[in-house]
Amino acid sequence: MAPPPPPRPVRADVPGPPPGPLVPLDTEKLLAARLYAVSVRPYLASALFALHVVEDRSVPTMAVDAYWRCYVSPLFVARTPLEELAGVWVHEVSHLLRDHHGRSERYAREHGPGQRLRQNIAADFEINDDIYGDGLPMPAGAVRPSMLDLPDGLLMEEYLRRFSMEGRTPRLAWLDCGSGADGQARPWELGPDGAHALSRQQRDAVRFRVSEAITGRPGEAPEGWRRWADEAFHPPQPWRQLLGAAVRAAAGAPGAGENHSYRRPSRRSAGIPGVVLPSLRRMPPRVCVVIDTSGSVSDAELGSALLEVAAISRAVGGRRDLVSVISCDAAAGVAVPLCRAENLELIGGGGTDLRSGFARALRSRTRPDVIVALTDGQTPWPSAPPPCRTVVGLFPRPARPVDEDDPDYTPEAPPSWARVVPIG
Repeated sequence: MAPPPPPRPVRADVPGPPPGPLVPLDTEKLLAARLYAVSVRPYLASALFALHVVEDRSVPTMAVDAYWRCYVSPLFVARTPLEELAGVWVHEVSHLLRDHHGRSERYAREHGPGQRLRQNIAADFEINDDIYGDGLPMPAGAVRPSMLDLPDGLLMEEYLRRFSMEGRTPRLAWLDCGSGADGQARPWELGPDGAHALSRQQRDAVRFRVSEAITGRPGEAPEGWRRWADEAFHPPQPWRQLLGAAVRAAAGAPGAGENHSYRRPSRRSAGIPGVVLPSLRRMPPRVCVVIDTSGSVSDAELGSALLEVAAISRAVGGRRDLVSVISCDAAAGVAVPLCRAENLELIGGGGTDLRSGFARALRSRTRPDVIVALTDGQTPWPSAPPPCRTVVGLFPRPARPVDEDDPDYTPEAPPSWARVVPIG
């Protein structure tokens, strides 16, 4: 954004240079600039209209706080062309949509308190590399990653790790987008209890509407915004950890791997003289992994499935002898113990019916405590839950019909009695 004209007007209670000329806030121009921003960036309309304007002569240019208030300098509005002012509107609301205040606070907790200006610049780098152009001119003085020989397209946290403020502070000291950019409160801000603050639920609702506007009309928003919309309400999950946790939780559930044993009599025996009662002992859980080997599962996914089998054996304590593997397409193969499967061969390539795989697993000589199914989901499922815990690892698939002979066909969703973990 454009630097403010020196000297800038200030309040008596805020340190700074002596006051300059006082001009009234040109509200009509300011709101016209917002309308122009909406016309060229319609997917941001909900966010732009959610901002509440607060006139304040101590603000260098325009700034936002975490509660969706936009503080505006009348002198800055007067001297900035309308199209550039529209760019500043988009810039400031981008800080709030991308949660720069919350991310800055988390970064400070992990890496120690940082410089306000450095955090603000890193947040600006993340925004400014792709929000301008296509009808929205870049305001004079806007900072870009190329100023410090840094690449475009990085996140604020990545930029923070790549540059320092040594020797740059004097010429960039004017830059101040408010606590909405770096999480550090300013003297002019009204705080959480001030007027016109949005609640957490209201802020989340605004972000949700914007993400829906971006994903609903793909191709209109730059890559940075599309990435934000994809992750804003569907954050990437560490699926490998989730899968291991799901297996451990299923294996540790009541009834899983439990048996009565006389090796240590129950303490209740003391109340029944002459009678020895067995105690309930937790045995190592047995896990059967049913791998979908139908033609719709790629070789790469089968390779990934074998990696998951090794991870599952670690999740149950490294007892490979307690993990068995069944390859299944329309028919199920034999359950092969993992301790004997150094060169495990996955057989299949036809249609898909994991019901046979579940049935084969339950017919094993020793019934498993947990069944893990690794599949793309294009399969019928058992009509009743098996008598053991079930975890389903789903390979990603586009949400479209997969049967060319029946264009209305859609695969069944995994049953509610299974714990489902998306893979990849």
